[in-house]
Amino acid sequence: MSRMPVAERRAALIAAAERVIVQSGVGEASVRRIVAEAGMSLASFHYAFESREALFEELIGGVVAGEQEALLAEFVVGDGDLRATVDAGFARYLEHLRGKPERELAMLELTWYALRTPEHADLARRQYARYTALAAALLERTAAGLGVRWAEPAEQIAKLLVVFTDGITVGWLVHRDDEAAAFAARAAADTISRMAEPR
Repeated sequence: MSRMPVAERRAALIAAAERVIVQSGVGEASVRRIVAEAGMSLASFHYAFESREALFEELIGGVVAGEQEALLAEFVVGDGDLRATVDAGFARYLEHLRGKPERELAMLELTWYALRTPEHADLARRQYARYTALAAALLERTAAGLGVRWAEPAEQIAKLLVVFTDGITVGWLVHRDDEAAAFAARAAADTISRMAEPR
């Protein structure tokens, strides 16, 4: 492993950290456990990252970037129909949630870990700033594609969108009730759609 380029080493450690958190939770994601999962030494970890929290931040950034790439690639404006477009966006999110529930649980755990650790509270703020930026990008693309504008600043609506997806995520993880999640998503789509107006 000593000859592995730093970028590859970092990627391997991030992937190992995600596997550990998915399997056992943040509480078990010690540096020792992560390097063991990656098949590396402790020295390899400290060569690649300053701290476990720096690795967690990279993990969050990578997950959000992957979600953004997938969501934007799949984005389709629904025949000039705002409500249908927003509905479809929530439906894609629910598919993602059902497909990778363990990843969403891991991201929630990272949030709670950061909030319960005062010196790492900024990690949660940066995590949610990334979520908000992704939501704002989707809202702006929707408005541009449909020739509407948002009645409130896109960032404010994006924060509301993140609140909705958080609630839907936690509710589904607890109950695994697809029908209830779809109902909540439709209600959220209705609320978001009402915040647009013609240009």
